[in-house]
Amino acid sequence: MTYIIAYDLGTGGTKASLYNIDGKLLRSSFISCNTYYEGENIKEQKPEEWWNSVVTSTQELISNNDINVEDIKGVAVSGHSLGAVPISYNGMLLKELVPIWSDNRATAQAEKFFDKVSEENWYEKTGNGFPRALYSVFKIMWFKEHFPKLFEETDKFIGTKDYINYKLTGVLATDYSYASGSGVFDINNWKYNKEFISASNIPEDKFPDIYESTHILGTLKEDVAQQLGLPKTVKVACGGVDNSCMALGAGCIDEGMSYTSLGTSAWVAVTSHKPVIDINKRPYVFAHCIKGMYASATAIFSAGNSYRWVRDNICKDILQGEKEGLGDSYIRMNELAKQSPVGSNKLIFNPSLAGGSSIDESQNIRGAFIGLTLAHTQKDLIRATLEGITMGLQNALEVLEEDVKLDNDMLIVGGGSKSPFWRQLFADIYNKNINYTENGQQTGSLGAAAIAFVGCGLWKDFTLLKDINNDVTVIKPNIENVQKYIEINKVYKQVSKMQSEIGDALVNL
Repeated sequence: MTYIIAYDLGTGGTKASLYNIDGKLLRSSFISCNTYYEGENIKEQKPEEWWNSVVTSTQELISNNDINVEDIKGVAVSGHSLGAVPISYNGMLLKELVPIWSDNRATAQAEKFFDKVSEENWYEKTGNGFPRALYSVFKIMWFKEHFPKLFEETDKFIGTKDYINYKLTGVLATDYSYASGSGVFDINNWKYNKEFISASNIPEDKFPDIYESTHILGTLKEDVAQQLGLPKTVKVACGGVDNSCMALGAGCIDEGMSYTSLGTSAWVAVTSHKPVIDINKRPYVFAHCIKGMYASATAIFSAGNSYRWVRDNICKDILQGEKEGLGDSYIRMNELAKQSPVGSNKLIFNPSLAGGSSIDESQNIRGAFIGLTLAHTQKDLIRATLEGITMGLQNALEVLEEDVKLDNDMLIVGGGSKSPFWRQLFADIYNKNINYTENGQQTGSLGAAAIAFVGCGLWKDFTLLKDINNDVTVIKPNIENVQKYIEINKVYKQVSKMQSEIGDALVNL
């Protein structure tokens, strides 16, 4: 047998997964990591906790002794984006706590940058559609301003998964997909943009060299191999950023293939040979793990966490029932939602409980139930929540469909995808066939595994991912419901516009 280990380094922790050569997941081990909030807009993690989570999860993965570790041929990492980890010239980590993707401290640095650079030109060349201060270059500028000695001692600022690769191999490098979130990467020319680097006043050599995701950086360092319990012959592929690894693992390797990720936040992503750039709606673009392709996405920031809020605050009786052994609270909520009609008796939910994304008219948008009457029930509120999240994603989908022709099949992944009832809502509101596969909870890991398989020469290319994702459950749209939701969505869009205006007014109170 031949095996690969994939590491999915997420904000909440690291999942190590063991795959056989057919791309079948054999088992996984998850170790959590902490996030530290040391001040306003500061969200940090400890790279050494990442590394310890990799070591512990690996040891757990192989602890059964039911496989020969000599048959493990390679590893690859999928990592959360927009990191900035300072490594010294003598190879040391220079800061115990480093900013993660959601750290928004570098607003002032971004403003200085855009005094020199056209913000629209920057977006058109980078595809960086998240709130701009999140991107790595501005975090590095922040380091330079606030920790000048650390900045001078830094050889390279690297990403999250790149730090794990460095610990594994001693090589400081990144891949195209991760570099595309640096804030200084030209997505059309697949290289750093000298104008943007000059505007940042960061020497170009502070940024790591870029390789393809499948590039083999080397094999495990001898002491690391002993620590992990793996042979030192294990090859380490360069890996990719989480968004692009998820696109790969979802089997989105051809033009127009798309997926919806339904988790705490949610997004719709499409694979294409051109980046989807819209100066008004600002889709965010990462280079795909397949060079020459792109993973473009639009998002809402509150999906699963909106549903959780409703459970915790409006369905406390159901949550208490779960604690008393009456069954999973979300399954029971879905059953109640089925008892409310399409449109939830004319109740609209806007899911912007975590603020607005680029598709909204204002980042200050607030969530709301609109149309509440004394006749509405708990069942209506639950269904309206599911419908509102889904319509939010439908509007995100529309932005992508303006620029890329999508096929009529949509793969749905993430925790929320497990609900057949919710998948039917997606089919009716998207007016697409909704595909679900058991791999839907593992797309990031599977993408990283595929990178290692191809990088190690064990797979010729990524075509096998289509077959792996072909074993699907398909839900087709109910045409009668499709027409109803088209009319409801018109009202939803009015609500979103109104809630943006109200959110701006509330901010100024």
